Amino acid sequence: MNGPGLRERKKLRTRHTLVETAVRLFERKGFEETTVAEIAAAAEVSTRTFFSYFASKEDVIFFDTRARSDRALAIIADRAPGEPVVDLLRRVAEAIFRGPRGPQDEEDNDALEDARLAMRLLPARNRLIMSVPALQARALHLLFDVQMELVEAVERAYEGELDHVEAAAAVGAFVGAAKVAAMACRRRDESAEAMWAAALRGAEIAALGLGSLGGAGRA
Repeated sequence: MNGPGLRERKKLRTRHTLVETAVRLFERKGFEETTVAEIAAAAEVSTRTFFSYFASKEDVIFFDTRARSDRALAIIADRAPGEPVVDLLRRVAEAIFRGPRGPQDEEDNDALEDARLAMRLLPARNRLIMSVPALQARALHLLFDVQMELVEAVERAYEGELDHVEAAAAVGAFVGAAKVAAMACRRRDESAEAMWAAALRGAEIAALGLGSLGGAGRA
């Protein structure tokens, strides 16, 4: 895949500038105290430009959630014939939790730059999410929505092999293990890299516990 053109690179830079500027202001002034107009002014863009990238202040904090979810959904939709759930979810984990180092990211400039920015801002984002009620609520809402999308995708990918309860249990174990493993690292004040690695390891451990659920190995 060729790299993005000049216009696309400019849009990516503007988007990332808005994210970094907003996070810096949120940490310095407070989330509720910071206005969209202040973020736009500090990033040297108009409020109209801000809203062309983000619908709200909350969306800035979760700037990469949709792209990661879409990547996971695409992998699930492209499930190989006979591929067990354990193998599929391990591939999903590798794609969304590996950090900005994988070969796929080298072919996708937006994904690579998003991953680098997410890694750099992870400690600040976590501090904000844990301390701002509005961000806690948005995080829970997004988590629920993403999990339901993944459940539906897994159920479609394993039509006739898994029912909705099995699909939900598989996704719940996978997502829950990744998030709790990362949170355990955060409580120990470990690095962003360690948190990403813990999320990947947690997801892989959970996936292994699913055994031969789905795929050719299922009785």
